[in-house]
Amino acid sequence: MFNLDVLFSVGNIILFMAIFTRLSGLFASAPVFSTFPIPVQVKVWLAATIAFILFPIVQYNTQLVTPNSVPALTLILFKEFLIGFAIGFCANIMFVGIELGVNMFAIQMGLSADQALNPASGGNSPVITQAFTFLAIMIFLGLGAHQWLFSAIYNSFKLMPVGYIFDFSPHLVQQIIIITSQVFNIGLSIALPIFGVLFITDALLGFTSKMMPQMNIFMVSLPLKIYLGLLLSLIFMRPMAEYIAVLTEQFIEKITILF
Repeated sequence: MFNLDVLFSVGNIILFMAIFTRLSGLFASAPVFSTFPIPVQVKVWLAATIAFILFPIVQYNTQLVTPNSVPALTLILFKEFLIGFAIGFCANIMFVGIELGVNMFAIQMGLSADQALNPASGGNSPVITQAFTFLAIMIFLGLGAHQWLFSAIYNSFKLMPVGYIFDFSPHLVQQIIIITSQVFNIGLSIALPIFGVLFITDALLGFTSKMMPQMNIFMVSLPLKIYLGLLLSLIFMRPMAEYIAVLTEQFIEKITILF
């Protein structure tokens, strides 16, 4: 028989709260979970269900000293939320870089005014940016990267167990900063092929306007750049998808190693 007094003891309740808080931090920053308009009730119940599954495993491997004050409990929960948030944040950097890169050549195409609500990020962005964002999300889910995030959360309880010890080593902080700095590298890698062609097109149109002043280059360049940009987007769709798949594997591998 189960002893309910032991099962619902103060220590077990606090441990469950800590696991739930770490998962809440993941859902607050991880791609798909934090960006799509998923109802809060669904996120809460999903986090509670996963916390219920992880509870006996974490309880077996963790020797949690029950805090004797509210500030001590707050410190533990803050630490747990920060760990989960860091894992999701590192995974979301890739999507921020992809959106940045697509926005660069979307502006060069002349689609900066074509703004619509992007359900993947919660803000306004060009429609072509939304298309590439959804492509990245499908690749992310198709590779099972969301499962690796939960695996990273599970492993993090071994590397950084629940308790007062705030083990954010300098190496971990340095690696998180390095991952964050890659947002510009990803953005340039995504934007450069199409942006470069459109930039050369602008230069050629500038020479044309000098050679033929009577020609209204603005009326010609706007539809030409949109058509050329969409054509290049279709041509580079497959190489970009392969590049995003490689990026996803690299980011997940780094996250699982760090946490």
